[in-house]
Amino acid sequence: QVQLVESGGGWAQAGGSLRLSCAASGRSSSRATMGWFRQAPGKEREFVAGIHWSGGITNYAYSAEGRFTISRDNAENTMYLQMNSLQPEDTGVYYCAAGLISWVPVLRDEYDYWGQGTQVTVAS
Repeated sequence: QVQLVESGGGWAQAGGSLRLSCAASGRSSSRATMGWFRQAPGKEREFVAGIHWSGGITNYAYSAEGRFTISRDNAENTMYLQMNSLQPEDTGVYYCAAGLISWVPVLRDEYDYWGQGTQVTVAS
């Protein structure tokens, strides 16, 4: 079992930055591949970025490439998403996800554990 708690959401002006955190707990948390998904109002939940449990493999959605950076600190059991150059289309609820998998998938069904989400709002 893995428990996930997100923090760091909030409001930003277009062009600004926010940093999200996801604290993981549970016996298998340090060996879990983790990812960030987001869901805008009226839209499907979509993959943003993911990171292998080792930290050595990352995967980004096209919309996040070059602007967002995913990282993790296994000693602290925490994953981060540094979001720069934010745009209004980045607005949504951001969810942390985890799965005991050996790659970094983009499909939400591949992840078994989810946090409650944190709201990110970007104003134009």
